[in-house]
Order: sequence, then C-alpha cells, then structure tokens
Amino acid sequence: MKTKLSPSMLSIDFGKVAEQLKLVEDAGTQYIHLDVMDGIFVPNISFGIPVIKSIRKHSNMVFDAHLMIVEPEKYVEEFRKAGADIINFHVEATKYPAEVIQQIKATGAKAGITINPRTPVEVVYPLLKDVDMVLVMTVEPGFGGQKFMAQHVSKIRQLAEWKKELGLEFDIEVDGGVTLDNVREVLDAGANVIVAGSAVFGKEDIAGAAKGFLDIFKEYE
Repeated sequence: MKTKLSPSMLSIDFGKVAEQLKLVEDAGTQYIHLDVMDGIFVPNISFGIPVIKSIRKHSNMVFDAHLMIVEPEKYVEEFRKAGADIINFHVEATKYPAEVIQQIKATGAKAGITINPRTPVEVVYPLLKDVDMVLVMTVEPGFGGQKFMAQHVSKIRQLAEWKKELGLEFDIEVDGGVTLDNVREVLDAGANVIVAGSAVFGKEDIAGAAKGFLDIFKEYE
C-alpha cells in the first residue's frame, strides 16, 4: 500500500491556514490530519465541525479526522457533512465500536479506529475486517509536541501480521512524535500513514519538511 503523509493541523498556524495547507499540498502531501479534542476524552480542546467546514474549500487533500471525543456516534454525520473523508474514533470513547464503524461507513466516509498507548492492540482484533484504518497512538492523546514512545512499535508489527494473515487491506496509521529521525522505524514495522505535526508545521520550511518525509517514503515504494 502506498505510504502517505498526514500532517497534523494541531501544529498549524491558524492565522495562515490556507497558506500552510497549500504549502504541504503543493509539496505532494495527500492527507491532512484533523485532531478534534473535546476537553473530556482528552484534557485539551482543539477545534471542531465549523473549523473543518471552513477549511474544506481551501484544500483538495483527504481530510483525515481523528476524533478524540466521547460518544463519537453523536457527531459522525456532522463531521462527514463538514468534509471529513476518513473518520477515526477511539475504541476507548464508545461502548459500541462496531456500530460506530457501520455508522461511519453509511455516510460514505472511510472508518478508522484508534488505540491509546495503554490499550492492548488485541482490543481491535475483532473489528479489523470492518475498518479501513487502524491508528496507533505513540504518545498520550491530547497534546502536541510529545516524544515518540518507541515501545508501541510492537503494536504496529502485530497489526501488520494480522493484516497479512487475514488478507485485509486496512491502513496502519501512526500518530505521535514521528520525525524524520524515527519514521523509518514505524515504516519498517508496517505503518503506511504517518501523522507528523511539529515535524512539518512546526518547521520554518514547511514544504521542505513535508518533502523530507515524502522522499523517505519513496524508499518503500
């Protein structure tokens, strides 16, 4: 599966959103990662449906929405209407993950599930046949700029093994502290969608930072 970069808007300059989105898109980036935080599931509050709707007209990239919110089933349709192409929710945030997956698919969006660092990867095994993406958090959710937790690379390897054994095609996404210095570690483990926040939007040369990741991805094609 083709490797994709999904720069996180958590690190974007919101006074220059359209400009910075264009920088990464022109550099060849296909996805943009939308970190939605509610201040309940995670301690911080970021942005929500109105912001996503307003920026949708400024980009043709795939909107990769990462819902760090409780009871995501209440908001799936609204995020889809706002422009989300992929809707990723935390298995820890709902009592009905299988139902939420089907709800997302019914909107026409791709469905993703996310696991926190403390959640065993085995929790998602029963859901793998129904999802388009599994997102592995390699930092605690809710804060940007954290250090990569390398011990969770084993979860990526396990997902890659299950994917092969079961003959499935879901994406394996990694979010948290990924930089040009450690991205090969997660790619070698089997990840193919890479979230990078401060490693892209936190750099003075945003386009150059994005290209740095994309150049490495070419080694895996």
